[in-house]
Amino acid sequence: MSKSKKTIRKPAIRAAITGVFGYVPPDVLTNAELAKMVDTSDEWIVERTGIRERHILKGKGLGTSHMGAEAVRGLLSKTGTASGDVELLICATTTPDLVFPSTANLICDMAGIRNIGSFDVQAACSGFVYALTIAAQFIETGKFRKIVVVGADKMSAIIDYTDRATCVLFGDAAGAVLIEPSKKYGIVDTLIRSDGAGMPHLHQKAGGSRMPPTAETVAKRLHYVHQEGAAVYKFAIARMADVATELMQRNHLTSDQIDWLVPHQANRRIIEATAERMKLDPKQVMVTIHKYGNTTAATIPLCLWDYENKLKAGDRMILVAFGGGFTWGGAYLTWAYDTP
Repeated sequence: MSKSKKTIRKPAIRAAITGVFGYVPPDVLTNAELAKMVDTSDEWIVERTGIRERHILKGKGLGTSHMGAEAVRGLLSKTGTASGDVELLICATTTPDLVFPSTANLICDMAGIRNIGSFDVQAACSGFVYALTIAAQFIETGKFRKIVVVGADKMSAIIDYTDRATCVLFGDAAGAVLIEPSKKYGIVDTLIRSDGAGMPHLHQKAGGSRMPPTAETVAKRLHYVHQEGAAVYKFAIARMADVATELMQRNHLTSDQIDWLVPHQANRRIIEATAERMKLDPKQVMVTIHKYGNTTAATIPLCLWDYENKLKAGDRMILVAFGGGFTWGGAYLTWAYDTP
């Protein structure tokens, strides 16, 4: 049986996104400022990526957890959820504060959430989709009724600002969603995929157990993101479109039945190519890359937060992402509420 013909299980209860909140640091790094740091220009960056500016987290001792906690506190306040009612918190991140404990642990502590399960998911830019897929299982089985999923990354901590190929792409941010059971709306189907053969094209060379940090690894600048842009671009266009069309086929969806495409914000051209293959109008595509850049695991929740006032209950949307490793994934869901 092919993947596209797989029978989709229909649980009695679905995992629905019932609230979203985002956080971006106040400091903005514009293309004009980057042009003073490396050989580039606003025109060059916008033409190739669609990015005009990105937010950077500054401040001594501030890591990914700071942004994640800001997003979670805002989410709880906005949805009227008491910290004691949250039963699980999952944080998707590639830039944890520490090797251990998990950034999810730190976010819980900072947000006043106690005595629950919390853990990190590391799937690079696909991390939020992976974390959403995990959370859905806990809701569908009835194990939990309130789960917070966070996507957060401080990419500025692992970017070489002398490397034009990468420093123009990334920004810092966090987004958080509340997941609750619903009999009417929610996550209908998800797909997650990976191929470790893609590692050489996008990875961080040093800092892990294979190559622990030393004076030499620091001197050789091996603790920054290494990306082979052409290879990543080729795979990202193919895989994001593949997963989106597979979700459509599996769920018997046509283009005119989809209200929104929520793509990972890596490159404007990749977003446009994915939408074109799905035969969607550009007005149906969430785009925030111009003002936030690639915020890795935070891009999809930031899109939902940014477009929330345009969404209505029942809207059909497809989320798709592609990340280092390689990883990719997608989700088909129906939006659960009208914006107040």
